[in-house]
Formats: sequence, C-alpha cells, structure tokens
Amino acid sequence: MKQSATPLANPLSRGRWIHYFANPGRFQRIARPALPWLAGISVLLTVTGIVWGYWFAPADWQQGDAARIMYVHVPAAWVAMAGYAALAFCSFLSLVWRHPLADIAAEEIGPVGAGFTAVCLVSGSLWGKPMWGAYWVWDARLTSVLILFFLYLGHIALIRAFDNKAHAYRAAAILALAGAVNLPIIVYSVQWWNTLHQGNTISLTGPSKIYITMLYPLLIGTVGFYLSFLTMVVARMCAAISERKTTALLRAAAEAVP
Repeated sequence: MKQSATPLANPLSRGRWIHYFANPGRFQRIARPALPWLAGISVLLTVTGIVWGYWFAPADWQQGDAARIMYVHVPAAWVAMAGYAALAFCSFLSLVWRHPLADIAAEEIGPVGAGFTAVCLVSGSLWGKPMWGAYWVWDARLTSVLILFFLYLGHIALIRAFDNKAHAYRAAAILALAGAVNLPIIVYSVQWWNTLHQGNTISLTGPSKIYITMLYPLLIGTVGFYLSFLTMVVARMCAAISERKTTALLRAAAEAVP
C-alpha cells in the first residue's frame, strides 16, 4: 500500500511568519504593487490635513495664527520618534535573528527619519520665534529632539564607516538600541523639567487641550505623515534590494569571464 505524501508545512505556522516575510525578494514582490496606493493616500491625507488646518480651522485663542504651524510640526515630531522606535526594533531583529531585511530597513529608515526630525526642528524654531522671541533656546524638549537628530545622523554615518557591511550593521544596531533611551526623555521632558515648551496637548489618558475643530485636521495630517514615512522607507527598501540584486549579478558575470 502506497504511503501518502507528507503535506507541506505552512510557512506561516509555528511562528515562522517573521522568517517568511524577512526574505528581501518576497518583501519586494509584496511591497511594489502597494507603493502607488500608499503614495496616493499619503499625499491626499497630508494635503487635506495641512490645507484644512491652515485655511479652515480656527486660530488658537492664545497664540493666534502662529499656532497653525503645529499642523506640520506636531506630525513631524511624532513620526520622528516613531521612526526611531522602528529603527531600534529593526536593529533588535538584526542583532538577535540576523535578518537581512531588518538590516536593509534600518539602513533606509535612518535618512527618512532624519529628514522628518529636521522638519520638526525647523518648524519648531519658526514657531518659537513669535512665542519665545528666539528661534532656539536650550529647552529640554528641543535639546532632546536635537539629540535624536544627531542619533539618526550617527546611525547613517556608522553604516557608511565600515567596508564590511556585517560589521557596519552590527555597530549601527548597537548605537540605535542605546539611543532608544532618548525617546522617553523626549516624551516626558516637559513633565520632568521646567521648560518653555508647552505640555502635551493631546493625551490618551485624559482630556485633550485642543478644540475638536483643530484636532480633526491635525489627526488627518498625522496619518498622512505616517503613511508618507512608510512610503518613503518602503520605496527606498525596494530600491536597495534591486541594487543588491544588480550588484550580485554584475559580480557573478565578472567572475564568469575568463
């Protein structure tokens, strides 16, 4: 009597989904078709939030029209911190499981996260001038966000400082994990120290200190910023994977030439 063939194991069972989606080629095949949709939705939401906030939402009762810069500053700040949290998470996956896709993701998150942090710092300085009379003060919140920007730059520089990519990714991952301690400092800096920066306007545990007519465009713009960050990172990852494939093919072709 013939034995039945052993059924193929489900690649997504027994916690193997991380390894399944960590394959760069498989990730690229899934991500590429989604990129146009991600880009379109992110642009739509970002533009809607900014236009609504700058032209249709009411001015702040105390700060006036100067507070409208929050529709760029606040989403950029949230994305900058979330981006570094994602960078630290990818670095953890790289150190523990040595997933090649985690290394690629960490490398591509760095420049995008640094860009959003720069937008946060510049917009915050423009907001600070009419409120504080100066573009920059060494406030606890501002200083900790500046440190976040330098951590992004350090991660980018460290990856490019080694000829051996494996050593570069390991060193950069250690830096990213060590720098993650700065995230709670940014969040709670306005509570731990007496700072010029205003306290948290939106709270998940208590009442928010913002009019609902101002909250809606802020949240819409924030979702748009997050999707823009995701779109940029995914696009850079797909480009990096294609570059690696091309480099490998060219190297193989060069070695095959007698």
